[in-house]
Amino acid sequence: MKQFKDFISYNAYVGLNKPLDNDLDIGYYDPPNMLLKSEPVMVDFYRISIKVNFIDQSIPDAKPVTAVFFNSPDIATGWNAAPTYSGMYVQLSKRIIEEHRFLFKNYLDYGQHEALYLTAQEVQEINTVFRFMMQYYNGEKLQFNVLLSYVNLLVSLVEEFYKRQFSNDPRQYNRILTDFLQYLNEYYNTPVRKLPNVQYFADKLGLTPNYLGDIIKHFTNKSALENIHEFVIKKAKELLEEKRSMNTTQVAYELGFEYPNYFARFFKKQVQLTPTEYRRLLLNKSQ
Repeated sequence: MKQFKDFISYNAYVGLNKPLDNDLDIGYYDPPNMLLKSEPVMVDFYRISIKVNFIDQSIPDAKPVTAVFFNSPDIATGWNAAPTYSGMYVQLSKRIIEEHRFLFKNYLDYGQHEALYLTAQEVQEINTVFRFMMQYYNGEKLQFNVLLSYVNLLVSLVEEFYKRQFSNDPRQYNRILTDFLQYLNEYYNTPVRKLPNVQYFADKLGLTPNYLGDIIKHFTNKSALENIHEFVIKKAKELLEEKRSMNTTQVAYELGFEYPNYFARFFKKQVQLTPTEYRRLLLNKSQ
């Protein structure tokens, strides 16, 4: 599999313009002069790709879509595109993301199958922002801070548009929420060796952790991790109440905690009582 460490080599492979900077690259797509079909490749940077009337020819009877797609490091992506689309792209180095993480959102790590589908009005808004970005990118002197501000504006718009997409298609996303809750409830049906985490449920649902987390947060007003922690506490309370023969160390291992002391701290943070104090309180109430 081909791997690309920088914009220069990737752009040359795809047929994009040579980048003007090693940390931030933007440009317009020109499909007739680009590589339209490729086996999966990996890039060591982040890409935001806006494509208008894009047709994925690897999907039978695929219809044109206008959407924002994402590529992130360590995720292989291939393509087979019809030469009829237009659009633009933003490429960001790992260094830029790490140094300015507060400017960027979870969806930079979304998968290709977790695209944002745009309305005509949203395309117009993104086009307006992009024109300003190109103006500063192609100026006599690359104005990095101004460009970063426009990139932040772009990703903030995308965040709002995702909220619209989540709200406008509740059936699809409610199904994801329902499946997440079902897998959560089934987690302790068999013996476990570790605590449940967001990655586990994302893998079960075929989603990236950030995408799943944003859907859960949108519909429950709590993060996926908060939902998981609440469930673990619920199970802990059940075991402390119903399995009196188990001591708190055994309860911790039953729940998937590697260290009983961590279970005690986790429980107290959530309940304001240690597991022993909680069990004692239950005994006092029952007498």
